[in-house]
Amino acid sequence: MNKVTIYTTQWCPFCIRAKKLLEHKSIEYTEIKVDGDQAKRQEMTKLSGARTVPQIFIGDKPIGGCDEIFFLERQGKLDELLNAN
Repeated sequence: MNKVTIYTTQWCPFCIRAKKLLEHKSIEYTEIKVDGDQAKRQEMTKLSGARTVPQIFIGDKPIGGCDEIFFLERQGKLDELLNAN
């Protein structure tokens, strides 16, 4: 299974929603909190090209945020990405 990394802030409702989807699917993930951490936020922006949270990566591939992960799930493509080699 590909590693999942999610950049978040503590009170972001979209971050919470995206994490709940991953938890509901029993998908382990690494959470990187960018609250007040300018270096981590810059890292996230450099890797994803976006400044908003959440930013979700499957393997090394940025997939976007909350809307994008739910879209992938509705299309049945999230599991494919997680299990792709």
